[in-house]
Amino acid sequence: MGRLPIRMLHDRLLVSAEDQGERRSGGGIVIPATASVGKRLGWARVVATGQHVRQVEVGDRVLYDPEDKAEVELGSKDYLLLRERDLHAVAAERVEDAGTGLYL
Repeated sequence: MGRLPIRMLHDRLLVSAEDQGERRSGGGIVIPATASVGKRLGWARVVATGQHVRQVEVGDRVLYDPEDKAEVELGSKDYLLLRERDLHAVAAERVEDAGTGLYL
């Protein structure tokens, strides 16, 4: 991906949302994207960070609440604008196992 013509400010993150389409249960049952399961968090990949972002780096996968997002289009591609404090988790190789029991 080429350089984006944008510089993030403060604690803002620019992320590219992962597809929230069909998924499979642990037993292999296909769950369609239209199935309602209450409030569901989403995963996204970090594309750019502001200068005050401390715990997230470009390329990390982050867990966010789809209701707390702002959408923006850059170069005919849709991105989400989030604050670092609105994230629920970060998944990256550099993140140490803190023994939370959450395995991604």
